[in-house]
Amino acid sequence: MLLQVLGTAAGGGLPQWNCACPGCAGARAHPGRRRLHAGLAVHAGGDRWYLVNATPDLGEQLERCPELLPDPEGDPRRTPVAGVLLTDAELDHTLGIARLREARDGVEVYATAPVERAVRERLGLGAVLAPYTAVRWRRLTGTGVPLGAGAGVHVSAVPVSAKRPRYASDAASPAPGAAATPTAAEAAAAPTAAEATAAPPAPAATGAAPTAADAVAATVDATPASDAWSVALCLRDTASGGTLLYAPALAVWSDAFEKAAQDADVVLVDGTFWDDDEPLRAGFSRRTATGMGHLPITGPGGTAARLARLPGRCLYTHLNNTNPLGDPDAEQHRQLAAWGLAVADERMVIEL
Repeated sequence: MLLQVLGTAAGGGLPQWNCACPGCAGARAHPGRRRLHAGLAVHAGGDRWYLVNATPDLGEQLERCPELLPDPEGDPRRTPVAGVLLTDAELDHTLGIARLREARDGVEVYATAPVERAVRERLGLGAVLAPYTAVRWRRLTGTGVPLGAGAGVHVSAVPVSAKRPRYASDAASPAPGAAATPTAAEAAAAPTAAEATAAPPAPAATGAAPTAADAVAATVDATPASDAWSVALCLRDTASGGTLLYAPALAVWSDAFEKAAQDADVVLVDGTFWDDDEPLRAGFSRRTATGMGHLPITGPGGTAARLARLPGRCLYTHLNNTNPLGDPDAEQHRQLAAWGLAVADERMVIEL
């Protein structure tokens, strides 16, 4: 199984168009720091490739990868891009679907039931694309499905959050300047993270008193994958058995996610924020990282300690523009390296 990293940035990319924070200013001054929206491409055999999420940067991402382009010596309008696998219905992961309207042979979109409804009905992409190309919807499940007929790649879903995108929420939008009311999953914030230390903090001891986050993790575990708003994708090569786990958003580290992570050869996981207070310090949110639906890398409840114990290779993706890891010379990269972790490189190739 061959995978291509198409991008590693969170919403807005790096730099973000309306921001002059140190991360964005640094990326403008040093173009090598620029990052496109987080996404993957997976080779499903023959000349068939599937995109994991369809980002606003989809056009540029495809042009970066010759394997994803039409063959100038063959049919000039036949594309290797066969479809899209959606981890959720966030705009940063779905807006690129509209860019696929020129697909002559149509396009397959794999999604859970609520994500499909949100994209087809709330975003209206079903009606918008119908006059241009055929969109064939496929259901993501916990038991998994093959990618295409006779494909050598099997994809299954693991629920990771109960959070739904803002445009798909039935609740009234808060007035400008008002504090938004978090969902149950968002309210299950871990304790405020301390600044990074010399080693990743240990997870809660077995037998510790249950927390609000534990309750939400149990709820997420009990949710059928096909009914989840946000999932991690397990991509498995049916011949070699090699497995990659992709989770660009991770609100809770549930038992199901732990098992999937233990079984994976490579884990690409949510690295949106370095610590829990980062959104508050940066001044763009009144919520912590966990309150926004992203486990931080460091601090109590952070993912670094858990990833450092896994047997497979672990990489971070989906970096926010405020994350110090956007600077390749930041000390935080050396801390990750000491824990056996790293940030995924743009355009890196992973073979399993």
